[in-house]
Amino acid sequence: MKVTIGAALVLSLLVCTTLADNPSSSGELSPFCKDKCDVRCSKAGREDRCLEYCGICCDKCKCVPSGTFGNRDECPCYRDLKNSKGQPKCP
Repeated sequence: MKVTIGAALVLSLLVCTTLADNPSSSGELSPFCKDKCDVRCSKAGREDRCLEYCGICCDKCKCVPSGTFGNRDECPCYRDLKNSKGQPKCP
């Protein structure tokens, strides 16, 4: 009985530590992505939505085009990601 409780505690500690170390699971961006997406989305009409999708794209591609619009050729991965409707996913 004591071993089972101890194992459960260790397992729950591992799960909590893993979730805390993984920014995408907690909705937090890495400092690199946060800074780049803050600039990219600074003039967006729906800044919250822009930041969400920019963060997803940045985590996947490890880059964000400069400026607030355009310049997508700087980051082909970011440029080429599409949503389920075949439209550009990244702002």
